[in-house]
Amino acid sequence: MWRSNWFLILYLSWFLCIPSTQELQTHPPQLLLQLRKHLEYPSQLDIWGSYNGDICNLSSTLHMSVVCEDNFIIELKIKGDKVVTVSEFNGFAIPNQTLSESFSIDSFVTTLTRLTSLRVVSLVSLGIWGPLPDKIHRLYSLEVLDLSSNFMFGSVPPQLSRMVKLNSITLDGNYFNGSLPDWLDSLSNLTVLSLRNNRFKSQLPSSICRITTLTDIALSHNQLTGKLPDLSTLTSLQMLDLRENKLDSDLPAMPEGLITILLSNNSFSGNIPAQFGHLSKLQHLDLSLNHLSGTPPSSLFSLPNIRYLNLASNVLIGSIPNSLSCGSNLGFVDISSNKLIGGLPSCLDGMSNKRAVKFGGNCLSVGSQNQLQESYCETANIESKQSRGRMVGILVAVVTGTVLVLVLLALGVLLLCRRNRSGRTFEQNIFSKVVQDNSTTGVSSEVLANARFIAQAAKLGTQGAPACRVFALEELMEATNNFDSLTFMGEGSNGKMYRGRLENGTYVAIRSLTLLKKHSIQNLKLRLDLLSKLHHPHLVGLVGYCIDNSGQDDSVGIKVFLIYEYVSNGNYHAYLSETCPEKFLKWSDRLVIVIGVAKAVHFLHTGVIPGTFNNRLKTNNILLDEHRIGKLSDYGLAVITDEIEKIEVKGEAPKSRTNLEDDVYNFGFILLESLVGPIVTGKGEAFLLNEMASFGSQDGRRRIVDPIVLTTCSQESLSIVVSITSKCLSPEPSTRPSFEDVLWNLQYASQVQAAADSDQKSDSTS
Repeated sequence: MWRSNWFLILYLSWFLCIPSTQELQTHPPQLLLQLRKHLEYPSQLDIWGSYNGDICNLSSTLHMSVVCEDNFIIELKIKGDKVVTVSEFNGFAIPNQTLSESFSIDSFVTTLTRLTSLRVVSLVSLGIWGPLPDKIHRLYSLEVLDLSSNFMFGSVPPQLSRMVKLNSITLDGNYFNGSLPDWLDSLSNLTVLSLRNNRFKSQLPSSICRITTLTDIALSHNQLTGKLPDLSTLTSLQMLDLRENKLDSDLPAMPEGLITILLSNNSFSGNIPAQFGHLSKLQHLDLSLNHLSGTPPSSLFSLPNIRYLNLASNVLIGSIPNSLSCGSNLGFVDISSNKLIGGLPSCLDGMSNKRAVKFGGNCLSVGSQNQLQESYCETANIESKQSRGRMVGILVAVVTGTVLVLVLLALGVLLLCRRNRSGRTFEQNIFSKVVQDNSTTGVSSEVLANARFIAQAAKLGTQGAPACRVFALEELMEATNNFDSLTFMGEGSNGKMYRGRLENGTYVAIRSLTLLKKHSIQNLKLRLDLLSKLHHPHLVGLVGYCIDNSGQDDSVGIKVFLIYEYVSNGNYHAYLSETCPEKFLKWSDRLVIVIGVAKAVHFLHTGVIPGTFNNRLKTNNILLDEHRIGKLSDYGLAVITDEIEKIEVKGEAPKSRTNLEDDVYNFGFILLESLVGPIVTGKGEAFLLNEMASFGSQDGRRRIVDPIVLTTCSQESLSIVVSITSKCLSPEPSTRPSFEDVLWNLQYASQVQAAADSDQKSDSTS
């Protein structure tokens, strides 16, 4: 009897010691305080340290949110201010703003996984560094995981495949490397896969094509290579973002439900599939900066929902039919920097108020100075046809040669049975000669050479760009009549500007600078050569330069003349303050101009190595050509003025580099002036910054926004630009957006405005 009672006591003791589900998630407030300690007490979590009530009743902020259900924490969101920035030292990239060396990501994740009921975890810009531990899979209830803008590296832990409830993974802006996971199809509920801005180098795994629940795939800004698999099985897919990779296949068929396709800045080749012209839900298509050839399908332009179409900087040939019809929602088209010929259909008329169209750098018969000689593109069209003919010929030759080889081989076998060794040797010599005569080595090298040229031209955007040259001082004196006062255009912090006319009749703008004479001419030439390689449709082109080192006195310094293309239609600042009705810039016109300049600045930051920063952005430095296309001037002068002062003759690296946030801030003022008019006396920067609060209400907007903008804009488009302007002008550099984000928002605002204009026109017509 006593023995059975003893066993009963032991059983009850064991049962009572089993932790309940609620006990497993012990003391949530203490766990949150431990997480705060691991994260080294970020200011966003100060409220946790001083709060004495129920953590589930804690009010959410922009940077912190805790959501509970039945006293269990099910959502944890923290957004810090440690943005991913990188400095360079002796050629090595060093991340800034990480947590200290004492931080342990293993201990942090161990504490986090004790919150076992979590369904949503968002830990953004907190400086978390290290490889993501496998034990993250202990969060078995997790549905949303966002660890973006941190400093995690290594591979994505395979144990994530056990988190079968996951429907969203966002690991953007980290340093994950190696291959993309091949176990992704284990996550049968996954809808969002976002791994932007990492260092993955593999091909896209075929397993990704089996996740039929996916709605968003975002893998841009990695180093993915090889073939893009057939994604047509992903019937739920709406957004595909593979920009800035190294994918080099033909374009496959796409799922019919896609709304956004972003494939720019890869090495895709071949024709644009006709199937793209049947994607009825497609709104945003960007295929720019690839090696695509052939004639673009006409049906792309008339898709019922297409708003943004960018085919720029490819090798597209042929002509666009005059009968082409454009979709009613199409607000932006870019077919520039290709090899198109013929006329421009009426629905792509660049002067149309209905949509913004860019078509420079082709051979179109539109009477524009931005077009190349038609013979250049005709040669390309003929070469393309000849190349196709050669490829067909090569194929026929290869097939014929193979058949002939097989026949000779069969004959050789028969003869081997009948003839002696000397006969066999004779037949082998014949066989060898037949193979050599059918070699295609010469043709292949030619094709490869052309491919290399096309790739470089498309990547650098230099098709048709005039070569930069070194001018003699005498040429400039003749062009300006010895720098006569009649040619003087103005003076600023960057020297005097003159208008000149070269011997061939071309008008140019000549900037005169004086640099301290303590640096070598060779060093200066290297920097001028760097500046001369910056070619972009929205940059005022540098035609050449001249260095005058004739002064004998060191105090005189070195005279440098920068010779630019002459842009004759005035600057953006003057148009914003213009009162003549014929020179009014509607809201849609202003969007086109600032989008072009944003593209140019984004190119200066990321399109060349090293990037060019501190570009003195202001409305005075945006010049308008005869088509009111905005072009940025005075860019890159820090390369030869400010920066050169930081470089010693012995070639040491500069001690500091102006961060790109300065350009973002200054561009914010360009946007602000676009909204409210130019900054003039009585309306300075401080005044405008104080007035930013007025944008929050309709009455405030009516008071501060330029009346021309108010009468020509849609409220949604205006709100988008107001929001991104406010972010650009944030006093904290770390909270300002990237230029890519700025450009994306402006393009979206332009699409919204184009749709509103189209609806208004339809209403007025009906």
